[in-house]
Amino acid sequence: MYNEQFTIIEKIKDLMLKSILTSNPLFLCDNFLDLRKEYISKEERNKMRKKQGAFRILSNILILFFVTVLWLPVVNAEPLSESDKKEMNGTGSGLNINAKSALLMEPISGKVVFEKSSHEKLEPASVTKIMTMLLTMEAVDSGRISLSDKVTVSENAKKMGGSSMLLDTGEVRSVEDLIKGIGIASGNDAAVAMAEYLGGSEDQFVQLMNKRASELGMKDTSFKNCTGLSEEGHLTTAYDIALMSRELLKHPRILKYTGTYMETISEGRKSPIELVNHNKLVRFFKGCDGLKTGFTSSAKYCISATATRDGARMLAVIMGSPTYKIRNKDASMMMNYGFSKYSPRSILKKGADVEKIALNKAGDRFFIAKASEDLKVVVEKGKESKITYKCIVDKNRKEYKKGEKVGYCDAYVNGEAVGKVNLYSDRDVKKLGVFGNFKDSLKNILQKGQ
Repeated sequence: MYNEQFTIIEKIKDLMLKSILTSNPLFLCDNFLDLRKEYISKEERNKMRKKQGAFRILSNILILFFVTVLWLPVVNAEPLSESDKKEMNGTGSGLNINAKSALLMEPISGKVVFEKSSHEKLEPASVTKIMTMLLTMEAVDSGRISLSDKVTVSENAKKMGGSSMLLDTGEVRSVEDLIKGIGIASGNDAAVAMAEYLGGSEDQFVQLMNKRASELGMKDTSFKNCTGLSEEGHLTTAYDIALMSRELLKHPRILKYTGTYMETISEGRKSPIELVNHNKLVRFFKGCDGLKTGFTSSAKYCISATATRDGARMLAVIMGSPTYKIRNKDASMMMNYGFSKYSPRSILKKGADVEKIALNKAGDRFFIAKASEDLKVVVEKGKESKITYKCIVDKNRKEYKKGEKVGYCDAYVNGEAVGKVNLYSDRDVKKLGVFGNFKDSLKNILQKGQ
């Protein structure tokens, strides 16, 4: 135990020295947090919990000191070299992916553009938290919880190893604060606090995670925790990660958090929480706004990255990359490849009149079905594409309320379903009753007789 802690402390000293010599705070933030992940796994945490308390406090203090005092002005950080920026922007030719597994998806249609061993079961590390965020956003958007709800941090959440947003036992934080802690800083403490709030316990929440995974068709996924810390049997695939990432993108509010590079949380605290995004692509890759990175010594470097350009979105998944630089380069190269191959086409604009629905023979009692959102499709550049859409409207109701969903439109490219948008009524209107229909029919007869 003593030798192991001595080794960790020596590595910390080395990270501090390199960070000071290079004047690069990002070096310290990324590598120091990765070091903690490597040495404080879930199994080790159970054995070392009592003995390593002092060391954990020391490490947290060091991180907070360097991030908030010495390195807060990120503008003084050494920028990436031009060669690094070129790598991250995918100017290299070909898709020679170094990771164990990879997948590129166009998320509107779900079309797989590129893949490498995408169904190989591997450890996802903190990319696991995409499912944690998905269940959270589904609860928020359904109204079961709100962003302002208050969550009390448990001792169990505080004691989580690996990445942390430095929460204290008994600390009360909003759901939104915890989402920031998960999406930006990859806080294991925030993830467990959220899991306990939604599921009652982390174990019960994990059951919800696996249930949702099954519903999404994630056939090769088995979650054992909500954080991604190494645990036997905690496995998924690049394809399955793409499925849950695509589902999370249906809750666009999450991008407000996953696309943030730095955030400060100070309310109710003597010492502010400084959150730094582990996903450098958010800062250096054009259009990148998420989703989640991951690292453990066994999983290596993982990411589910997404970006938009000119109205098109791409989703790249990397698992088992040897370094974070290679991970970022490969993800960037894949997304640029996708942007070079596909472009968006608009079918319907938000609020556009889609169909006039007559509720009587005369046609003077009706409503207009309107598109609730923009309906776009992504088509392959340089190829002829037949774009069509089909609308289904519920015509069997007795009355329709303004703004109420009344059906949907499916979009097709070359006969393949690639998008969907809901339709709503533009007014309040009722169908005629028996007497009304009789009166209307009589009116029509009289008009014809004239």
